Amino acid sequence: MTRKNEATRAPINILLVEDSPGDVRLTREALRSSTLPLELHVVSDGVEALEFLGRQGAFSAAPRPSLVLLDLNLPRLGGREVLKTIKDDPALMSIPVVVLTTSESAVDIQQSYRLRANCYVPKPVDMDALVEVLHFWLSIARLPHEAGK
Repeated sequence: MTRKNEATRAPINILLVEDSPGDVRLTREALRSSTLPLELHVVSDGVEALEFLGRQGAFSAAPRPSLVLLDLNLPRLGGREVLKTIKDDPALMSIPVVVLTTSESAVDIQQSYRLRANCYVPKPVDMDALVEVLHFWLSIARLPHEAGK
């Protein structure tokens, strides 16, 4: 199922915070199956993620993402800190954050939800499962950028 008028709508901006080139490639492939207009923005560590979200430095013209796909295990600044910063910032807190990580630790799952993750998906996730997760967030759930439409 697709949403009405998707051909004429502005693209949905997705921020992928991932340091694994293979996982970036898998996500790109999963998003190609969508009929929705999408723009994937990729950063490889937590510092870049916060710069993108804050529109700082090289990311001064970055769009506000409608969805963040966040790995927990990142260089420079970990995903937990990025998640906490997003959810503690009134300007960012409404952006849904899907944690995509190799950890299946109960502690990591609980901590992510305590930090207000919107979804927790353990990797490796096969292509069909990733497509299902993305389909939910992009085609079924209503994202903050759609409010008032």
